[in-house]
Amino acid sequence: MSIAISVRISDSLASKLSSIAQETERPKSFHIQKALEAYLGELADLQIAIDRFRDTSDPVISLNDMRKELEL
Repeated sequence: MSIAISVRISDSLASKLSSIAQETERPKSFHIQKALEAYLGELADLQIAIDRFRDTSDPVISLNDMRKELEL
């Protein structure tokens, strides 16, 4: 199932989106959906990183120790 969502974007962004859609022969909605999926995935990763950063029980490893552990 899918739903329609209305958004306002700048003229320059709309122009870039139209150009990409034309070049790839895909609808603008395809590119908007893929961009949103990527953004939400990155946002989820960022939230995990922030949660781990704030977790005082999660040990912090120095760069030198990490290199030794990875044998770099």
